[in-house]
Amino acid sequence: MRKNDTIAALCTAPGGALAIIRISGPDALAVSARVWTSKHPLSRELPRRLTFGFTRNADGSRGESCMAVYMPGPASYTGEDVVEIQCHGGEYAPKRMLGETIRAGARLAEPGEFTRRAFLNGKMDLTQAEAVADLISARSESAGRIAERQLAGALGNRIRACSRNLYHLLAEIESRLDFPEENLDWQSPEELIRQFSEVSGMIRSLLSTQVSGAVFRDGVKLVIAGAPNVGKSSLLNTLLGYDRAIVSDIPGTTRDTLRETASIRGVTVDLTDTAGIREHTADIVEGMGIERSRDTLARAEIVFWIFDASATTENDILRMRSSVPENVETVAVWNKTDLLPSPFRAPETGVPSVAVSAKTGAGIASLLDLFEQIVWKNHDRTEPECAVSARHAKLLEDALASLEMTIRETEQEFYELAAANLRRAIESVATITGEAVSPDVLEDIFSRFCIGK
Repeated sequence: MRKNDTIAALCTAPGGALAIIRISGPDALAVSARVWTSKHPLSRELPRRLTFGFTRNADGSRGESCMAVYMPGPASYTGEDVVEIQCHGGEYAPKRMLGETIRAGARLAEPGEFTRRAFLNGKMDLTQAEAVADLISARSESAGRIAERQLAGALGNRIRACSRNLYHLLAEIESRLDFPEENLDWQSPEELIRQFSEVSGMIRSLLSTQVSGAVFRDGVKLVIAGAPNVGKSSLLNTLLGYDRAIVSDIPGTTRDTLRETASIRGVTVDLTDTAGIREHTADIVEGMGIERSRDTLARAEIVFWIFDASATTENDILRMRSSVPENVETVAVWNKTDLLPSPFRAPETGVPSVAVSAKTGAGIASLLDLFEQIVWKNHDRTEPECAVSARHAKLLEDALASLEMTIRETEQEFYELAAANLRRAIESVATITGEAVSPDVLEDIFSRFCIGK
C-alpha cells in the first residue's frame, strides 16, 4: 500500500439521497479543484467550511450542484489533507463523480485504506481502527456501544496501562543485569512477583470479556432443523413475532433455507429455518433443499432440532444424532404438545429437551431460558465496558504465558531469562494496539474493511 499518493473513494452506501466522495493525500486540494468549482474555492486559508459549488465536467463545463469541504492535515480523519465532496446520490451521480476524481489524479482507495492511514499517521491506535469496522457492522445497541467505547480508547487505554507496568518492571530487571556490582535500591523478588501477578490479573480481566464480546459483537448462528412437517417454520414465525415462513400441513413446504436476523433475550441471532430432513425423496428440488440443510447445520453454533411430540420414532432421534455435528450445541424441541391429551414426557435424546407448542406459545419461554444458558454458560451477561476480539485474546494469552514463565524465572532469580520472557510479553501486548505489529497483520486487519473506510 502506497502511503504518499492521493486516494479517493465513495464513503457512503450506494443508493441514498446523498453521496460523499472522500479524497485524501498531499494533492487532495489540487485534485478537488479539477472536479469541483465555486465562487469561493477551497483553500488553506478557509478550511473546514462546507461550501456550495458545482461539479466540473471533463470538457470544463459546469455540472451538478454539490457541496465540498477541505480539512487540512494533520487535523483530519486520516491525518492528511482531506476533501469531501457531497453530491447527489443514487447510482449514476456518485459513480460519475468518483470516475472524474480518479481521472483528475487520485487513485481508488483500497479496502480500509483511509483508516489505515489514520493509524499510520498516529490518529488512532489499532484497537480504535478495528472499532471503526465494528461500529459499521454493529447489529445491536450493545455492539454499537462497545464499539463506540473502543473507538474512544477504552480498550487501548487498558492495554497501554499493562504495557506501562511491564516496561517499568523490565527496567527494574535489566538494571540488575546492567549494574550487577552496584548496590541499587532494587525491589525484592517477592515484590517483583507481586507486581507481575497484578499485571496478570489485568490481562485475565480483559480475557474474561472475550465470550460476551463475541456474543454482543457477532451474535449467534441458530438453526432450526428436523424432519418435514414437525413445525419448524411455525417455530421460526413464533420466534420472529410475525409470519415469515409459509406454514402448511403438506410435508416439504419449505424447500430452501430461510434466513432472518432477530433479537432473542438481548442477543442478535442469525436465525435459519431449513428444509425438512428425511432419508429419501423423489423430489429433486426437495433433495437440493435437504443438502442445503445439512450444509447449514455444519456452520451452526446452536441447533433447535424439532420433533413432533405426537408422532416421533426412534429413527427420528437417530437422524438428529447423525445430522448435527458433535461440536454444535443442540436442543431437542418437542413441538405440537397441544395435540396431546396428557402431560408430555420427552424420550431420552442425549441433549437438553424442551416441550413446546409453536401454535399456542406454551413452553417457548422455557426454550428461550435454555437458549440463554447455552449462549452465556457461566459468563457474565452484562454489557462490558470493553470487549476483546479473538485477535486480542490470542495475544493476551501469549502475554500471560510469557508472564508466568517470567514469574518462575524471577522466583529462581534468573533475571536474564526473566527479562527475555518479559520482552515477549511486552511485544504481545504492544501488538494489540499496533505499537509493534507486522505489515502482514495490518494487511489482514484492514483488508476486511469496506473501500470507503
